Amino acid sequence: MKHRLNCTAVVICGFLLLFLTGTATALDPHRMISQYAHTVWRVQDGFPHAPHMLTQTSDGYIWIAGGGLIRFDGVTLSPISPQKSFPTDAGINWLLGSRDGSLWMGTYRGLYRLKDGEAFSSPVKIGGVQSILEDHDGAIWVTRTRVRGVEGSFCRIVGNDLKCYAKDKGDGNPASFATSLVEDGSGDIWFGCQMLCRWNGTSISHYMEDQMDHPAGDGVVGLAAGAAGSVWVAMDGVGPGLGVRHYSNGSFVNYSVPGFDGETIRAVSLLLDRDQTLWVGTESQGLYHIHDGHADHYGAAEGLTGDDVNSIYQDREGNLWITTDKGVDLFRDIPVVSFSSTEGLRGGSEVSAVIARKDNTLWAGLRGALALIRPDSVSLITMADGRPIQNVYALFEDHLGQVWLGINRTVMVQQLGKFFEIKKQDGSRLDQTAKIFSFTEDIDGNIWAIGYGDSNHITHLLRIRDRRVQEDIDLSSLVPHAHFLAADPAGGIWIGTGDGKLARYQNGVANIVSNGRSDATAVMMVSFSVDSAGIVWGSTSKGLYRWDHGTLSVMDSRNGLPCSSLFAALIDGSGSLWLEGRCGYMRIPAADLAKWTASPEAQVTVATLGALDGADAGWNADRVQPSAARSPDGRLWFVGLASLQMIDPGRSYKNPMPPPVHVEGLLADGKSYSPTSPITLPALTRDIQIDYTALSFVLPQRMGFRYILEGRDKDWENPGLRRQAFYSDLRPGSYRFRVIASNNDGVWNETGATLDFKVAPRGYQTIWFRSLCVVVGLLLLWAIYRLRVRQIAGTMKSRFDERLAERTRIARDLHDTFLQTIQGSKLVADDALSTTTDLSHMRQAMEKLSAWLGRATDEGRAALNSLRTSATEVNDLAGGFRRALEECRIHRPMEVSLQASGQVQEMHPIVRDEVYRIGYEAIRNACVHSHATRLSVELSYAQDLSLRISDNGTGIDSDIQHRGKQGHFGLQNMRERAARIMGKFSVESFPGSGTVVTLTVPGGIIYRTVKK
Repeated sequence: MKHRLNCTAVVICGFLLLFLTGTATALDPHRMISQYAHTVWRVQDGFPHAPHMLTQTSDGYIWIAGGGLIRFDGVTLSPISPQKSFPTDAGINWLLGSRDGSLWMGTYRGLYRLKDGEAFSSPVKIGGVQSILEDHDGAIWVTRTRVRGVEGSFCRIVGNDLKCYAKDKGDGNPASFATSLVEDGSGDIWFGCQMLCRWNGTSISHYMEDQMDHPAGDGVVGLAAGAAGSVWVAMDGVGPGLGVRHYSNGSFVNYSVPGFDGETIRAVSLLLDRDQTLWVGTESQGLYHIHDGHADHYGAAEGLTGDDVNSIYQDREGNLWITTDKGVDLFRDIPVVSFSSTEGLRGGSEVSAVIARKDNTLWAGLRGALALIRPDSVSLITMADGRPIQNVYALFEDHLGQVWLGINRTVMVQQLGKFFEIKKQDGSRLDQTAKIFSFTEDIDGNIWAIGYGDSNHITHLLRIRDRRVQEDIDLSSLVPHAHFLAADPAGGIWIGTGDGKLARYQNGVANIVSNGRSDATAVMMVSFSVDSAGIVWGSTSKGLYRWDHGTLSVMDSRNGLPCSSLFAALIDGSGSLWLEGRCGYMRIPAADLAKWTASPEAQVTVATLGALDGADAGWNADRVQPSAARSPDGRLWFVGLASLQMIDPGRSYKNPMPPPVHVEGLLADGKSYSPTSPITLPALTRDIQIDYTALSFVLPQRMGFRYILEGRDKDWENPGLRRQAFYSDLRPGSYRFRVIASNNDGVWNETGATLDFKVAPRGYQTIWFRSLCVVVGLLLLWAIYRLRVRQIAGTMKSRFDERLAERTRIARDLHDTFLQTIQGSKLVADDALSTTTDLSHMRQAMEKLSAWLGRATDEGRAALNSLRTSATEVNDLAGGFRRALEECRIHRPMEVSLQASGQVQEMHPIVRDEVYRIGYEAIRNACVHSHATRLSVELSYAQDLSLRISDNGTGIDSDIQHRGKQGHFGLQNMRERAARIMGKFSVESFPGSGTVVTLTVPGGIIYRTVKK
């Protein structure tokens, strides 16, 4: 069957794997296969078809050959695309991960190597490579088929140098083809062909030469090597001389142990694991594990993906991988070992009680049998005292080594392999006791038992001595719900009830000493024991009860327990406390236990074994006393929910190996980037996903990850089990992504993995653009500052100019009126003083002076009125002009009129004041200089504001209209004021025909709200 040679062969021997991995863990060699944790990936569930070879490289990845090549991290399958220098579609026969990190691939077309993602050429380019081996020196050995006699079927590669041993070269290789390879403990290389050959470094020895003369099948198809010179061989076929054979001390024999006959096994794959136990993969009979002198079988019926095993491999953490025709299986060690019907306990889901005897044999009560578990076997006792066993209830071993049992509806004792039924004093049977809950032995050697009579509903307390019931005490009223018994070292017995009460029975008197915790609701007691110091321990639904000579202490969730519903308690050899609870098995170190016993409020440190550790803890309605035991070898046994469970506190299950960590890729806006090359992301990249992984296959569900993006994150992120990091807010710049991981036991790989990448900036995101923006911004601020300074300077200059102009106007007004009147008054006074003797003349002069001074007073008042602001006369231009007309009439009798039209609107105060001053100046001029008899003012609030002042006086000379009167500035001031408020100013006058002054100011200038 040569097709089997091309797709199956032996994995590297166990001792070499241990050498390669140093401190790697391993499977417990003493277990049955069904007692390991088992994970499957089936073809029918989407796993790649026909996986037939598997290996692990030093970076931690698992590589699987099956219709191509697949890289596996325990979660994600990553197909490897074929390339010319690494043709994964060329029919892969063998895979090897070497110590230098290379992946070697043997195909029908030759040998290929992949390292760090780069393919390298190999000197083996002819023939179909069947097997690959790395020896203790790091040299690579290959076997191949379909080669000519001079080309050699057995080759050694060191670097790029190839040395082949060929049939026609006379170097001792008798085979035109070769299959399996293995290195033994002495460094010799064994290889299979039609027979078996051995290379010792200088020559090739031959074994099973009769196969060359009388071939059967395809010769050697599998090898495993043990101690120096010890080899297991899988010969193709079954029958005498075929199957699995063992070579030791110079001879080959059929390999046969209880449960395994090598001549009947068509094996295709062999592996000697790190504990030197043999694993055998068969063509159609599943998997065998040979340990402790016997064989254990596991096939498709027990859960293996298929009965056609292709290869067996042990990884760096000690996990065992199996490839079959229908998938991949992984077996790993777990701290909690289960015994159920699969392991030989008939009715294993109904274990009632367990005791560990002094001879290291474990007894377990079942429905229909009594199970005896020894280190190498499980046996069942189904008959007791000539009668079939229907049910086994409570168990107890006394100080003489006798075992007391509640069997069926009676009590029995087993001594020296024989069962004896316990009877009443008159010799009659105990047919009123249906179920025995508990046994104990007091300090006087009496055996006590509690049982329940279902016919009379009475709880019986039995005292047994000399195989006869000496007392049958009705506890129904004395200690209701009595269920548990334990001897008091000081004499008498303790009785525990199902509802959490505690009673002491001695000399025929039962006293209830504790009703349980006063603040507790309904409590159910599940197990009960008394230690050598007389302290009572009880596992209850509300925590662990400890009764120490009158003081009750309770350990529950308030002390740090993950759950308070407990089923059993045991102390191991180190003094640590183990609790079986609804959440699994809890271990409390001896130091914490001592701290709690001294201070019941103290917190305790708890390590929990849960379902992923194999725990099947839970309430089993069949359980009685005792439900937990410690065997002389230190192992702990518990009645579980559906099995009997064992924990070995002396064996470390801690995984010491930190997981290798890898960044697998980066996805930015839908585009993938390889982490092996420099990564620069385009500008304005928005959505970024970074994929990472860590490689631990023991319990991937308990691995931990932390990552940080340097340049963005301030602290480490904790994503749980998620293996992607997402970012959508990265600015242009350089970043470093760091990720670290821990294995299932919290051992961290602090080095982790890193990925450097950049996000390119858009033009406006560059440092030069930003610098330019800063410079332009500073210049703009400087320009604004200078403009503002200039505006302020202009405003101040304008204000100064206005003040100067106003002062100039005032000076003009004073010069034209007030000062001239004062000057005239001085001339009158001087004239009066020139002739002081002429009193009449002086009187006339003084009267004239008085008139002149009155005139000066009026002119001064007029000047002040012209300076008065109109701010207190908001919008009242008409009122201001009316007062001006009234003052005019005081100086000169004339007819005046004022007409205002339109709706008065709110006006800008500065513009309004300018209009007032222009109008006031025009009225005063007409009053003083026109000699008119009629003066009229017309004010109109329309689209624009219009002011018209007219008189019928002497008029103004045209020359004065244009250039003004020498030394007078009235007309000039009015024109300048009108110009400042963007008004239209005109003067129309002819000598003898009066004067008309008009002013028009745009509504958008004077009105607060433009009139529509």
